[in-house]
Amino acid sequence: MGVRTMLKISKVIIAIIVIGFSSYLLITKNFELMPYLMLFLAILMLVTGLIEYQRNRKGFWGYLSILVSLFILFVSIRGFFFN
Repeated sequence: MGVRTMLKISKVIIAIIVIGFSSYLLITKNFELMPYLMLFLAILMLVTGLIEYQRNRKGFWGYLSILVSLFILFVSIRGFFFN
């Protein structure tokens, strides 16, 4: 199993986790788990950026996904410590 295949599988698993968290938060309207959702969203964006980077598309979208994931990770960490 190659690295690209592992990234694609992990992307699907993390996307399911993100959808599950967001559905739970929308249904219950209990937003205490929002930092966890943001953390998994940051990981999903990072994996997406790495997949784009490995496709030899070292252009705008790969780097943008990685930068967005770092920003979301920063917001998630602030949510953990200041909430």
